[in-house]
Amino acid sequence: MSAQTEALLSSLPQRLSDIPLRWATLAPERVALAEGTVRFTYRQLADAVDHAAAQLRESGLRPGDRLMILAENCIAQVVLIFAAARIDAWAVNVNARLSDCEVDAIREHSRPRRVVYTVGVSPEAQAHASRHGAALIRLPGVGDIALGKLDETCIPEPVQADGKDQVAALIYTTGTTGQPKGVMLTHRNLLFIAATSSRVRGLLPSDRAYGVLPITHVFGLASVALGTLYAGASLYLAARYTPGALIDALRNEGLTIVQGVPAMYARLLDYNFGAWNPADSRLRFIYAGGSPLDQTLKDQVERLFGRPLHNGYGMTESSPTISQTRIEAPRRDTSVGSAIPGVDIRIVDAAGADIPEGEAGELWVRGPNVMKGYYRDPDLTAQVLDKDGWLNTGDIVRQDSEGALFLVGRTKELIIRSGFNVYPVEVEAALNAHPAVIQSAVVGRQAEDGNEEVVAFVELDPASGPVDLKALHAWLETRLSPYKRPARIVVMDAMPAAATGKILKGRLKELAQQLRKEELHPESR
Repeated sequence: MSAQTEALLSSLPQRLSDIPLRWATLAPERVALAEGTVRFTYRQLADAVDHAAAQLRESGLRPGDRLMILAENCIAQVVLIFAAARIDAWAVNVNARLSDCEVDAIREHSRPRRVVYTVGVSPEAQAHASRHGAALIRLPGVGDIALGKLDETCIPEPVQADGKDQVAALIYTTGTTGQPKGVMLTHRNLLFIAATSSRVRGLLPSDRAYGVLPITHVFGLASVALGTLYAGASLYLAARYTPGALIDALRNEGLTIVQGVPAMYARLLDYNFGAWNPADSRLRFIYAGGSPLDQTLKDQVERLFGRPLHNGYGMTESSPTISQTRIEAPRRDTSVGSAIPGVDIRIVDAAGADIPEGEAGELWVRGPNVMKGYYRDPDLTAQVLDKDGWLNTGDIVRQDSEGALFLVGRTKELIIRSGFNVYPVEVEAALNAHPAVIQSAVVGRQAEDGNEEVVAFVELDPASGPVDLKALHAWLETRLSPYKRPARIVVMDAMPAAATGKILKGRLKELAQQLRKEELHPESR
């Protein structure tokens, strides 16, 4: 570990809740949070956290208990996360837009002592609160939330004094099948990313960052929300993304930082800006993460804003950031940048041996950002985290001579066609380069001969008019080898996506297999 990383770690506070306390002392009247027309200073935020922590204690919440926060982005949610940290409870952040069965599965697995619902901003949270019989209460200075019944069977987890050991948040990764998988992230995990990502971005107290990425997801929590507040800057919260709302915030609020997923920017390109030019905004940093960024989209966004679109890479298990392009050295390609300071990486072959520079291999990472483990699942933890602290990301990358990483694909998404490896990201990049394609997703499906077929799902731009699928296939003929070309291209009105905008490929894989059955047995339709 470098001296710089050791110095950073020694400067970190022990708990997330120390962030508002620090700035309430240093800059009490600076705006910490904005939501609609409401402005919350750092003094107000610190006071609200104090009141909420007291209320949670009075409601029976104990150190080591889990507090499930069923929410969409709002001031109440941020206050509750800090309040849980104050009393050493674990914040179980869950998006209110999940289905009943998804919410209930997470609730059953995490076994929270209490569930709170941000009913003031989310009809879905209100619906879940009503279904669970929650009672309306008021957070002083914040507004109404709903409080679920006390679970007397909840057993608190041991509390650790050191922030590197004490769990701050339990985040459930996106999935469509199987049991919930809860990632335990400690206070140091999250504070390290908050501090590092804000430094890499060059965040200043005068910055105004857009907080539309769901705080229930680790990207929105650690990099956007905590990273912004750690720097003493202002976070402008939005419960849901629309291109119009983002443009209004750019024009009227003077945003300087926007972080999003590629799908957000793809939708922005179709927006009618009228006489206003996005290049006239006060933006100084725009960033894409959460899913692969293709070159066509990057180029279009950069032309729109007249600024570099930065890129990065991470995963829930690494809190999330692993690599990022640097603000002082923007790239023209789609590299996800070099590893952030303090994070070590290895690129290995199937046998676990380091591979030569420039070759593709599986990425392993180690650093203060790596999770404590999966909650209540030591066997699953041992499959991805070794005794020396190395985390197997399951992603295939290559690294150039400058240390820049390039995503090639995911081990689990690899398609083997006629003995050849097909990485979906390469096929998606070729499809996304077509002017009529807004976004695409590529999956594999089993064929009769035991082989795999490539299936592509595309979302088309209505402004482009009717698009002949034969033309899309022809487009790929000059861009991809025969074994990489899709056996079928399926047009979707909208891709199934998580609240972050991440496409749910598990559902598309199921659909691809179902389409295969219908092709073989049309009478079964």
